[in-house]
Amino acid sequence: MPAARVEYIAPWWVVWLHSVPHLGLRLQPVDSTFRPRDESYQESLLFLGLVAAICLGLNLIFLAAYLVCACCCRQNDAVQTKRRNSCCVTWTAVVAGLICCAAVGVGFYGNSETNDGVYQLIYSLDNANSTFSGIDELVSGTTQRMKVDLEQHLARLSEIFAARGDYLQTLKFIQQMAGSILVQMAGVPAWREVTMQLTELADQTGYVEYYRWLSYLLLFVLDLVICLLTCLGLAKRSRMLCCGMLALLLSWTSLAADAAAAVGTSDFCVAPDTFILNITEGQVPAEVTRYYLYCSQSGSSPFQQALTVFQRSLTSMQIQVAGLLQFAVPLFPTAEKDLLGIQLLLNSSESSLHQLTAMLDCRGLHKDYLDALAGICYDGLEGLLFLGLFSLLAALAFSTMICIAPRAWKHFATRDRDYDDIDDDDPFNPQARRIAAHNPSRGQLRSFCSYSSGLGSQTSLQPPAQTISNAPVSEYMNQAVLFGGNPRYENVPLIGRGSPPPTYSPSMRATYLSVADGQLRHYGSEFPA
Repeated sequence: MPAARVEYIAPWWVVWLHSVPHLGLRLQPVDSTFRPRDESYQESLLFLGLVAAICLGLNLIFLAAYLVCACCCRQNDAVQTKRRNSCCVTWTAVVAGLICCAAVGVGFYGNSETNDGVYQLIYSLDNANSTFSGIDELVSGTTQRMKVDLEQHLARLSEIFAARGDYLQTLKFIQQMAGSILVQMAGVPAWREVTMQLTELADQTGYVEYYRWLSYLLLFVLDLVICLLTCLGLAKRSRMLCCGMLALLLSWTSLAADAAAAVGTSDFCVAPDTFILNITEGQVPAEVTRYYLYCSQSGSSPFQQALTVFQRSLTSMQIQVAGLLQFAVPLFPTAEKDLLGIQLLLNSSESSLHQLTAMLDCRGLHKDYLDALAGICYDGLEGLLFLGLFSLLAALAFSTMICIAPRAWKHFATRDRDYDDIDDDDPFNPQARRIAAHNPSRGQLRSFCSYSSGLGSQTSLQPPAQTISNAPVSEYMNQAVLFGGNPRYENVPLIGRGSPPPTYSPSMRATYLSVADGQLRHYGSEFPA
């Protein structure tokens, strides 16, 4: 056991997760030993999922209370406050979007790590299955040769050597050695049931892992899409809330599954040898299981005696067969064929003995055991922790997006009211531009039409009729001087207003008023009204 502890050391996250309290549905303590078929242990893992469901309920209650308070409270309509709220909403949405993207990145890494660990487990199970199957084939092949093939040759040689008692005694000794080999082969455990269970476990693990990996991949894509739609369409109200609530529900659901799987895996990884000893009890001798689990170099193999007897028996049989070939064949030429057949059979059995010795050695199977533990307890469990972190970050991001929705709605509504206060005929009104773009049949405002356009001759643009404007000549000249001294025909709404449009800057307004006052004094006597 000490040698095994040196080779496999449970990581800190295994010890931390194993220390999580195990409680039943009635809040009674449950033993944390890994027992997947025990109902009380299953309830303790289910309780972790219920804790995540309770957290989801608290999250929804908080969001509902916040939304009610945000919708009922009225904000100050001051310009500075509106600007501050708009900036706060924008930056909060940006931060929430970045958190969501970071969560998806963490989730991709955790999903990949978990997938690598599970497939390393499956690969180790397949290697162990191959070793166990090879042991069974070698044992069954040796048994077949000793029981059937050797008995046939010995029966024919007994008829040939019927007149020679010494040769019959040699044949009887060979038969006894073959019986000893059969006894030793019967002591080697049959791994057929174990290989069937490992094959079923590997197939089920691969099937579940494929759909788990695919489900998380779809969840990542869905979270990214919902995050993008939410950030780009905060003003869509109900759609955004439905998508955000769906993503929030999926995040807490994935967290519940991750928590139960992580705690259950950590319970196995704390003492994996104990669990394997319990499940193999009655199928494989305990000393054989310990031999492969711990593979102590100081300990002896439980198969050492059987392999030694096998080797000695084969050596004795080969010596006896070689003597018969040397002394009996000259007297009984018909016995040569059967003696050569026995010799080939013994040589084949010796080759099987060497292969069986290598396969029964603990180093190969122990390495597969350690690889399986590294896959599930290191990479796999670490990936589950990252997936849990993804779920928490995603829940935080979507909760933040839902919280800023009321402020975003009020901001957009206030901006629309500000656009409504501006004259619809004002060409500088963005809302008027949108209306004109959606209503092309409405009359287009002609502004700043000049006789002296730089894109064509003066005759290419015809001035509008004089009846459009009754503005004084002084105002006309004022505007002519203002726009570079060229006569220009302006729209009616821009003449006679006494001030520039509301979208002009203060410097433009000051320039306009100074030029207008100066020109009125200069041309007031020349062009009386």
